[in-house]
Amino acid sequence: MSTEPQQALPDRRTMLRGLGGAFATLLAPGVTLYAFGANDAQAQASPKVRWALLIDLGKCPAGCDLCVTACREENGWQGNGRAETDAQWIRKVRLRDARTGQDREVPVMCQHCDKPACVDVCPTGASFKRPDGIVLVDKHICIGCRFCMMACPYKARSFVHEPVTDQKPWAPRGKGTVEGCTLCVHRLDAGRPPACVETCAAKGGGAMLFGDLNDPGSEIAKAVARHAPAQIRSDLGLEPAVRYRNL
Repeated sequence: MSTEPQQALPDRRTMLRGLGGAFATLLAPGVTLYAFGANDAQAQASPKVRWALLIDLGKCPAGCDLCVTACREENGWQGNGRAETDAQWIRKVRLRDARTGQDREVPVMCQHCDKPACVDVCPTGASFKRPDGIVLVDKHICIGCRFCMMACPYKARSFVHEPVTDQKPWAPRGKGTVEGCTLCVHRLDAGRPPACVETCAAKGGGAMLFGDLNDPGSEIAKAVARHAPAQIRSDLGLEPAVRYRNL
């Protein structure tokens, strides 16, 4: 038996992270996928802030998809016409109350959970939560395993199956990676609201209220305290930041 010291083997997560970096260069030739959190504004995200979204379904008109269109145009994702592979950063889901027969159209996106299941299962650390609660995907180290998609109870993430073109510099995309709603983090870091919220206020029913849930003086904190809105699958204990009135 050899008595020479053995070199320590890298752990699985470290090894996969390295592979993810290699794969990222192959995903979309000619495109550099940057990591969210790489700029100064994002690096300074404060744990004192808890960004949240309150959606009043009573103000969400049936058939309106302005929030979906705004998200798609802002972030550059496109549906390909095939439901099984369409990007779904935000989608409208129709719910029907079996007791009353009442229908509701519900905007559903990444819920930016306080305890995100997608982060827990990611083998490389590509899925991560910023100090201010926004859940993102680092495309440099995403290896496309799709564990996060399986773990998410909201079906809020999509896998990029085809090569992508005409990307937005603030929303990098690449074949073979996973993506989802970022709450327009590039806008937040510049002091602007998410595109869906801005568009809903200007052209829709004004159903979306966005702000800092940790600030008791903010409109969203007051509204949440006043109306006790619902969370989708609150029984899972994930503490989503997206709340709903009249659900």
